[in-house]
Amino acid sequence: MDATSAALSIKLLIDTKAQRVLFAEAGKDVVDFLFSLIALPVATAVKLLGTDSMVGCVGNLYLSVEKLDGTYVQPGPSKDALLRPVVLSPAAATSSSVLRLPAASWAPSKSFFVCDVGGGCSSRCRGYVTEKSGTACPNCGRSMTTVAQLVSPAAGQVAQNAEAGGAKGFVQGIVTYTVMDDLTVSPMSSISSITLLNTFAVKDVAALQEKTVPLGYKEGLAVLKASLQSKTVLTDVFLAPRPARRA
Repeated sequence: MDATSAALSIKLLIDTKAQRVLFAEAGKDVVDFLFSLIALPVATAVKLLGTDSMVGCVGNLYLSVEKLDGTYVQPGPSKDALLRPVVLSPAAATSSSVLRLPAASWAPSKSFFVCDVGGGCSSRCRGYVTEKSGTACPNCGRSMTTVAQLVSPAAGQVAQNAEAGGAKGFVQGIVTYTVMDDLTVSPMSSISSITLLNTFAVKDVAALQEKTVPLGYKEGLAVLKASLQSKTVLTDVFLAPRPARRA
């Protein structure tokens, strides 16, 4: 994370005898980050983790696109659109700093054309726009060939509008959330915590330990990688590797 970003943290409940995380207590920011992982395009995950870290053949597809000569790519599509897709998600909007994702930029994907009002067309022609240059204007019948200048909002304005509309992140911050070792997420309550301890058949409460750990860029990448490979993500990421047993 950059120097201006506040570090996220997550509180783990660890069974020290079994050396596993039973579950964790997390706030809105952490849950928004976890949910943002399912909104990541596959290419973004490959770029973050590296092609060698991917299970299966997705890494090979990424390398194939990256190495493909421009001669074999259609005029319209762009390699960047596949290799560096824009992430558009309310969950990723506030937690993208964990994985250092660039802010989504607004840009028109097509050109639009209007009549040349300065060339004698009526002001009523301004109400008509087309995607194909040369289309006859429904008002005056002339060819619509003047490119319309679309104005994109400033990044700060987009952020202000999102916050004003209550669209910051994905989940509400009114409660704390339970995150299981397999990243199952649910609202936390005292009753649910007791039920979970019974589910795990915890008999020695003295063996339980609370531990608050940071969730920064390194941990975020580890969580992303583990979420694609494991059912014990929190244990794999935040607990030290178990020592190998001697034969």
